[in-house]
Amino acid sequence: MSKVLNILTLFCFGFLSFSQIKGKIVDSQTGVAITNVSIRSDDNKIQIFSDELGGFEVKTKGVYTFKILGYKTIIFDINFDDFFIVQLTSKPSELNEIIINANHIPTTLKKSVSTTNIITKKNIELGNDINISQVLNRIPGVFMQSGVLNTNRLTIRGIGSRNLFGTSKIRAYFKDIPLTNGSGETNIEDFELNTISQINITKGATSSAFGAGLGGTIQLTPINGYLNQTNINSEITFGSFGLFKSTLNFNHGTSKNSFRGIYSNTNSDGFRDNNDYNRKTFTLTSDHFINDKNELTFLGSYIDLKAFIPSSVNQDTFDNNPQSAAFTWSQSQGFEDSQRGIFGLSWNHTYNSRLNQITSVFNSFRNGYEPRPFNILDENTFAFGIRSRLLGDFQIFEKPLKYTIGGEYFKDNYQSQTFQNLYQDFPVGTGSVQGIELSNFKQDRNYFNLFFEINYELSEKTTLVAGLNYNQTAYNLEDNFPVSINNPDQSGQFDFNGILSPKIGLSFLISNDISLYSSISQGFSPVSLEETLLPDGQINTDLEPETGWNYEVGTRGGIFDNKLQFNMAAYRLDVRNLLVARRTSQEEFIGVNAGQTLHDGLELSLNSTLINNEILSVNGFFNYSINNYKFEDFIDGDNDFSGNDLTGVPSEIINIGVDFTTKIGFYGNINFQYVGRQPITDNNSLYSNNYNLINMKIGFKKSLSEKLIFNLFYGLDNIFDEKYASQILINATSFGGNQPRYFYPGNPVNYYTGLNINYQF
Repeated sequence: MSKVLNILTLFCFGFLSFSQIKGKIVDSQTGVAITNVSIRSDDNKIQIFSDELGGFEVKTKGVYTFKILGYKTIIFDINFDDFFIVQLTSKPSELNEIIINANHIPTTLKKSVSTTNIITKKNIELGNDINISQVLNRIPGVFMQSGVLNTNRLTIRGIGSRNLFGTSKIRAYFKDIPLTNGSGETNIEDFELNTISQINITKGATSSAFGAGLGGTIQLTPINGYLNQTNINSEITFGSFGLFKSTLNFNHGTSKNSFRGIYSNTNSDGFRDNNDYNRKTFTLTSDHFINDKNELTFLGSYIDLKAFIPSSVNQDTFDNNPQSAAFTWSQSQGFEDSQRGIFGLSWNHTYNSRLNQITSVFNSFRNGYEPRPFNILDENTFAFGIRSRLLGDFQIFEKPLKYTIGGEYFKDNYQSQTFQNLYQDFPVGTGSVQGIELSNFKQDRNYFNLFFEINYELSEKTTLVAGLNYNQTAYNLEDNFPVSINNPDQSGQFDFNGILSPKIGLSFLISNDISLYSSISQGFSPVSLEETLLPDGQINTDLEPETGWNYEVGTRGGIFDNKLQFNMAAYRLDVRNLLVARRTSQEEFIGVNAGQTLHDGLELSLNSTLINNEILSVNGFFNYSINNYKFEDFIDGDNDFSGNDLTGVPSEIINIGVDFTTKIGFYGNINFQYVGRQPITDNNSLYSNNYNLINMKIGFKKSLSEKLIFNLFYGLDNIFDEKYASQILINATSFGGNQPRYFYPGNPVNYYTGLNINYQF
């Protein structure tokens, strides 16, 4: 009997000794698996590395060190019997080593064949958390014009500059959820900056990976919950023009589940008349690592916005009374009242060490009510979609090849009504009054993408990237307004031919720290349904989508022991079938294909660690973009604008900044921005003035105890009170003998200050 017990004891001991404890290593914010992480035991007797999916196994419990370039080294006590997760935080000083997911296949930034910029949480916190344009405008090749908080136009390498209001021809995602609607319009300015941990901007034609993206793609990554901790963060900010903002941020994480909820309330009277702004947001994210083969993530965001609209002004008002609103907008008290929500659920399933699948389902809605001087718009949109892709790898000629193959389907239903605005029939101060119905439309807009991409390691230093996307887009319009001689039936269907968008690129490592890359890619932007409508109510089926070929070469890396990081790219974007909004009346436009534009440019980004010791850390950056954008062939009616500068894009943009942190808790930064002049009219008879802006922020951050941290800050924007146009309305036309309203005046010198308190339970 004793022999049997001894045998059983030895068997159990042997089983326990050789049982494996499984784990996975992921980026703490993006959730991307991190491969090739060094995992070393406390006694240095064991060293292993994470696999292609971030997975690893250890035989015994204990203290282990996790280390890889691009991420902060952590010491982790493995005391679990089952599957567990290790989260690593990226190091801003080693961005080129960070793993990105910009083109579906995770890879280090230094091996990317596209010009991709990463905006970290630290970059976001350099300025105020009210206006996202300050964050985006530090990136070379990117320019967001911001008339007021809810009136913006974003361009990447000049694409989108001809859109009169809002942003188009650029795709955007909040995690896996599209922020670009079925007409190609994108809105990111309403999102709370405190909910964003990272922004990836991929410039140039990205249609091979994301479908309709002629200018590029912006990926917003929400702040995920942290595992194994619970904390609450509260912040209050107030400042110029009646600014008051409050934020509440709650995080709770167990060993395999995390939850984060963020609420914000922002109010401002604005610099200009009819400029009140009120926005409430709530964002919820959760991550669930069910086991070593399955992960679930949830994202929900709700925004409630009411913002009054001062609109653009003419030259005289801009020079002498910039705080004034446009007369008709002031009299009608025009505003935007909208509610917006997005929801998504993602499932990441691992079949084996060489194959996994990521599937996301999402839906979104937006309800909007916007009284304008010329009519009142009542609209609502409901959208849903699904995206699924396989990620795998295998060997060809003993060289690794990674691939992704998948598809995306998106559909949105848009309903709109316009009504008379009778504000002129009522006493001054009444504001907008809704009258009879003027139009009633229902649009069904849908598209699907099929995509395939490979990363093939030709050698240890050379990577080949190739991709192909097939897109099919269709619109269906239902006109529900009574038909008459003056109101023809505009119902109809518009189907685009399928579009194939290829991409090919090479990346070559000159050394471990420096790489060269080049790529050729094709992109497109579909025609919006509004652009297809002709004055007689018919749909113009002859319109073609804008298409473009993007050619670029670049280099990125780090020198002087990575104390200086750089990224430089030269590119040409050749756009055909240029879509032009031709004005048919004061507020009506139709779309026409009018020619070709050439976008030649150079972008340079430098980031340097000037001082780094236990007492003081000082970092600097320099970003420069020179834009030589021309109408290569542009005939609009009787006008030939060929050879002219592209309207609405600055000739050059420079950003220079320095930031510091000290051991005792003081920190600060100063940022200088130069924006060159930009043509306002297609005939180049009028240009805006160039301008300089200087912004600064200082603060003091200190731990009062192991659980309590406070952060006091003060910021000053436009320190020298520069008068400038923060947004230009290109090709504005004079009506009724009035001057054209080209200009949105920028804010004069203004301040903000606040207190942030973080408590960890």
